[in-house]
This record gives sequence, C-alpha cells and structure tokens, in this order.
Amino acid sequence: MRLAAEARERTLGGVYTFSAYLLWGFLPLYFLLLAPTGPWELVAWRILLSLVFCALLLTVTRTWPRLAAIFRQPRVLGLTVIAGLLIYVNWQVFIYGALTGHVIETSLGYFINPIATVLLAVLVLRERLRTTQWVAIGIAAAAVLVIIIGYGAFPWIALTLAASFGTYGLVKKKVGPSVDAVSGLTLETLWLSPIAVVVLVVVGATEGLTMGANGWQHAVLLSLTGVVTAIPLLLFAAGARRVSLTTIGLLQFVAPVLQFVIGWLLLGEPMPLERWIGFGLVWVALIILTADSVLHARRTRAAA
Repeated sequence: MRLAAEARERTLGGVYTFSAYLLWGFLPLYFLLLAPTGPWELVAWRILLSLVFCALLLTVTRTWPRLAAIFRQPRVLGLTVIAGLLIYVNWQVFIYGALTGHVIETSLGYFINPIATVLLAVLVLRERLRTTQWVAIGIAAAAVLVIIIGYGAFPWIALTLAASFGTYGLVKKKVGPSVDAVSGLTLETLWLSPIAVVVLVVVGATEGLTMGANGWQHAVLLSLTGVVTAIPLLLFAAGARRVSLTTIGLLQFVAPVLQFVIGWLLLGEPMPLERWIGFGLVWVALIILTADSVLHARRTRAAA
C-alpha cells in the first residue's frame, strides 16, 4: 500500500514538473501576443501583477503567517532580495530576447544553464567535479567560441540568462525549505515593485503605456501575466517535492527544446551552419552531463 502511494506521488510529481517546463517553453509565444507592449513595460506589469496574484493566493490559502515568519529571519530575508534582483535580470533579458527576434538564443541560455550551475558549484561552493563534468564544461565553452567566431555575434542574451538563473538557483538553495514557492515569489516581487513603478512612470512619460490603450483583449492578456508567471512556478514547486533531482534534470530540457523549435520553425529565426555546430556541441555536452548524473545517482543508491 505504501509503495503504491509513493509511486502515485512520483507520477504526480513528474506530471507537475513536466507541466511547469511545458508552460515555460511556450512563454515566448504568449509574450509575442502582447505586442505592442515593449519589454520594459511588460516586465514591470509582470512584477506588479505577480505580486497581486501571490497576495490573493496567500489570502485564499490563509498562509500570511508563513510569510510573516520570514521577516523574523534577517539572513533569509536578505537572500530573497538578492533572488529578486537576479530574477529581474533574468525576466528582463528573456522578454527582451523574445520580443526582438532572439528566441533561439534564449533557448541556448537555458540549454547552457545546467552547465553554468555545475560551474557555479566549483567557483562558489568549492565542489570537486568528476572528469565527465569537466569534459561537458569544456565542450560547452567550445560551443560558445564557435558561435562567437563563426556566427560573428557574442551570445550575451544566452550567457546572461544562464548566469542569472544559475545564480538564482544557487541563492534559492541557500534559502532552503524555509521559504515556500508562493512566499518566495511574493517577497521577490515585493522588493522589485519600486523598480516596476519607476519603469512604468518613465515609459508612460516617454512612449506611453499600452495597458488599456489597445482594446480589451490586449488588456486582459496583459493582466494575466501575473497568473502566467506564478502557475508554472507553483507546479514546479509541487513537482520538485515529489520527484528526484535526476528526474528534474532530465525534464528541464523540455522548455529550451520548445523555445528552440518555436524560434526556428514558427518564427523563422536564422540557423546558419555555425549556429548548428555551436548548438550541436552544447547538446553533446548536455548528453554527457545528463548521463553522468544518472549513472552517479544509480551508484549512490546502490552504495546506500
């Protein structure tokens, strides 16, 4: 009976996690529907509306005391400020890439992210890497060089996304289980709200705000950015509690694969030979890294 219940939980966790990455994969298409809203205004609304949605969730679930408890932990509170700033950089660069014809490059950022996470473990946590992990990092570095030299463009969007999200994950790991997904997003968007308000004032004074100026359909879609932001995060949090890190590691490629296909086939972004070679090297590095992760997890379980 217990084994059957655990199996159901793992299956449910897999469904939740897969659904989160699936929704993240389709995000570029949703943001493109919000034209003519620019990236600065869009991120500002995303912050404020996510905060409103999280406040509603805390009210419905009656979990305000859980949020209040975090304010009695100065160290944790400080880490949520850092996490908020990192996720702001990530959101701003991602939406800029999605709205300016660089969806393929955003996918490259999330393909590189697992490798960036491993590299951060060495630089920040002083962890020792296995030989195969070093090989994967070396191949990924070669891929970036191929793209820079062959394609003639520095992939700053991809590298910024990988660095910001990788560091964000590291900070969230430092925060630990003391901050749940809703409370975490509430605090992160709360700290970013002053920035969002300033951005909206500047955009309103220069270009003019698009909220309410392009029909009710556009206003509704723009108003839902908070929901669109929070739902995959909550699905991921629910799934991550139920499945192994190996499963999460395998499923995390769903989002960048979808973004790559959307950019290449639906939006017609260019994929010259140099870019194919660069992406191919990244995929080889990921295969090596994933295989090493799976084998290491099996050996660990066998030894236990």
